[in-house]
Amino acid sequence: MGMTILRRMAAATGITLLAAVFTMSAHAADPIKIGSFLSVTGPASFLGDPELKTLEMYVEQINENGGVLGRPLELIHYDDQGNASSARSFASRLIRSDRVDIIVGGSTTGATMASVPLVEQAGIPFISLAGAVVITDPVKKWVFKTPQSDRMAAERILEDMKDRGFTKIGLISGTGGFGASGRTQTLNVAKRMGMEIVADVTYSGSDTDMTAQLTNIRNTKGVEAVLNFGFGQGPAIVTRNYDQLGMKLPFYQSHGVASDSFLRLAGKAAEGLRLPGSPLLVPESIPEGDPQKNIVRNYKAEYEAKWGQSVSTFGGYAYDGLMLAVNALEAAGSTDKAAVRDALEGIQGYVGVTGEFNMSPDDHNGLDPDSFRILEVVNGGWVLID
Repeated sequence: MGMTILRRMAAATGITLLAAVFTMSAHAADPIKIGSFLSVTGPASFLGDPELKTLEMYVEQINENGGVLGRPLELIHYDDQGNASSARSFASRLIRSDRVDIIVGGSTTGATMASVPLVEQAGIPFISLAGAVVITDPVKKWVFKTPQSDRMAAERILEDMKDRGFTKIGLISGTGGFGASGRTQTLNVAKRMGMEIVADVTYSGSDTDMTAQLTNIRNTKGVEAVLNFGFGQGPAIVTRNYDQLGMKLPFYQSHGVASDSFLRLAGKAAEGLRLPGSPLLVPESIPEGDPQKNIVRNYKAEYEAKWGQSVSTFGGYAYDGLMLAVNALEAAGSTDKAAVRDALEGIQGYVGVTGEFNMSPDDHNGLDPDSFRILEVVNGGWVLID
């Protein structure tokens, strides 16, 4: 809009030229609203706390560098405390009251899935930070996610087991959304790979001792390796009980506990276990020339300098979620929700902390199982195995 048109507008409306310019400038500077609901406190705080810290840090950094599309970002976030009902309420508030342009959040599968119907009905782009395959399979028009799926984790774990000659597996899993989905995916993947789940036990989120379930596995004939699929306090308890029972079988955890906080909870009992995780946990082991190396190294350095605590895989999911949102906004050239959704679906070759994302109409996650690295706990720390 040129100055001549502005003068005509000012004359026609009886306002001054200065007021017209100010009105246009103020509108141009309206913030782009990034909505988020996260499990910042409660049993899943190890997920939500680093996710929120990451979003806050990079929204501030982006704004210091001019924002997106010449506009500042505004982060509007709520703490669902790991409660799916609260997450749904906050998603509704973000959509209807806060009128956000895009949502980046949902620390848990339960919180995410409770909010999906609202997102789909409203037609707003939503990038989840939760892991279960059900979030994006089947594909939902407005829903995307940054972590690898539990199916990919099962594939990567069972592949490593098979490479080591283990084909008869003892499975212990949580009964929550993540653990239940992981159990289902493990059963399906094992069957496809010609492996056998010879023991299959579960525990609830309120259980404080899993000795009985592990004793069941130990007493099952033929078990060659054990996998625990879960997140939160449960896997740390399982790991300590495993050690207390003197079980010597090779032991695996899922990506749901791929963080230094799990090592602190599990202590020496975690020694020797393996899991699929992010290269973020072993940044110096990433080969030179790997496209993730600098991104991972920079994120780790910036996060730890800002917050004075160890970086986490889960914060990395939030980093990728925000950067995918920014990429889509810039590609769309506006905050038009349909255009941003289409841009997200068209992202190819975006290298993030978690892996390289290649979205498509058939894949709203965009990662493959090889984006996982197999890590082992050695001398109380993570070591890259594969």
